[in-house]
Amino acid sequence: MTVFGCKARRQGRIVLAGLLLSLLSLPPARAASPITLENARPGQSDWVLTDPADHEVEGYASATSIQRGEPLRLYIHSTDPAVTLAVYRMGWYGGAGARLIRGGMTIPGIRQPMPTSDPVTGLIECQWQVSYLLTTASPEASDWLSGVYLIKLTGSASGKQSYIIFVIREDDRPSDVLFQSSVTTFQAYNNWGGKSTYPSNSRDEQWARKVSFNRPYGRSQHPRGGSGVGAGEFLTAMSIHPTRALSTAGWEYNMVRWLERNGYDVTYSTDIDTHTQPEFWKGHRAWLSVGHDEYWSRDMRRHVEAARDHGVGLGFFSANTCYWHIRLEPSLLTGEPDRTMVSYKEVALLEDPLALDGNPSNDHLITVQWREAPVQQPEQTLLGVMFGTVPVDGDILITQSTHPLFEGVDLPPDHRLSGLLGYEIDQAFPGGPAGLTVLAHSPYLKDGQVSHGDMTLYRAESGAPVFAAGTIQWSWGLDDYNAPSLRTARSSDAVQQMTVNVLRLLVSGAAETPQ
Repeated sequence: MTVFGCKARRQGRIVLAGLLLSLLSLPPARAASPITLENARPGQSDWVLTDPADHEVEGYASATSIQRGEPLRLYIHSTDPAVTLAVYRMGWYGGAGARLIRGGMTIPGIRQPMPTSDPVTGLIECQWQVSYLLTTASPEASDWLSGVYLIKLTGSASGKQSYIIFVIREDDRPSDVLFQSSVTTFQAYNNWGGKSTYPSNSRDEQWARKVSFNRPYGRSQHPRGGSGVGAGEFLTAMSIHPTRALSTAGWEYNMVRWLERNGYDVTYSTDIDTHTQPEFWKGHRAWLSVGHDEYWSRDMRRHVEAARDHGVGLGFFSANTCYWHIRLEPSLLTGEPDRTMVSYKEVALLEDPLALDGNPSNDHLITVQWREAPVQQPEQTLLGVMFGTVPVDGDILITQSTHPLFEGVDLPPDHRLSGLLGYEIDQAFPGGPAGLTVLAHSPYLKDGQVSHGDMTLYRAESGAPVFAAGTIQWSWGLDDYNAPSLRTARSSDAVQQMTVNVLRLLVSGAAETPQ
């Protein structure tokens, strides 16, 4: 694969290479970060579900994320007479993987009403009564640190278990790295109640044009994939089709474990926050999209582009990213904003109301692919790559091994990173950003033809570096959670060192923390 650019771009790469070499001597993380102190506290392994529920006990939260100190309403359905709740913050914690923040809460079990789907859009939205109000204000300052949290629900009689997932933000705390959990993609694949945005994952293949966050996350269809029920794709991914999903092992948690194990100064948010907060990037040096980050609203993209243009480094340790254009609407039942995701996809030009209203001024909001008319904003103009093919399970082939980004990386003789290409891959196309460097050009034989996945790097006009791994499975090289139960172990010293190098570069993207 060639490097897109001319003489001026080559000069820009020389400057970037010099900066990289100077950065590689920096430590990978701040030794005394709040994450280091938090993960030194005792962890617990009993957060893991041992008897996953199949609707016996389940629930959802009133928000995908809250600011530290805010309350969170929990809506829980159970066929048991009582339900116990235990709240865990996810991280490393000496390998235990989580810390119990609050436990011992027992509430009466309530049989909540099951909703029916809207006959036109397929929307399924619960109208349940509040079961519990979780408060995150604490007299102990070290509690409720920003992070991904799982509430473990256990039925008193059946012993069945499930999760409710949410994120705690600390909007007022600067951090080197802001980690985004991609909950819109979680919701797109969520088929609780019989409907997702995919025919193969919906009852009678009648898929929904709108999906609601006011419902639990369903259980994976994989016979061994129920261990993440209620947690979306944070722990395990939804198995939707025999030719698409090669495994139900997730991606986000693996990187969370690695970041926290290594003490990175990281805070957390969701892509709903990326959508609602135009300056979500303030106080952060780098922003990460990890794993599977497929569904983006117009505001999400505008705000991420603004972060890049203000010098924030962007790390796309993901693939199939920013592929479908979506809208977010209020709940039809409660009126709360951004609780309904609109995604007409392949039928958008035939069914999306904005395509049928005769008003061309709003055509840019029609929910087609980002690269398609009338939106026509190819994702590569932000990422450097865009979706190529699926399913894939292969090796990443490093083709620019002398690039400074590989300084100190002990690559194998064939320069392959085994098992980390897939299950969806992105590639570089003509028309990408100026100065785009292709670091890996990985061949994969599919349907008798060779496809390629690409790993890229470019520097925006603001000076911000933008890295794209071009693969969903990158985080499997960082941490072996879910192996060997759901997949083979694929952790790699080379991938870990390269990730250290990438994060050093991303954090350097701004001369000082943006204010």
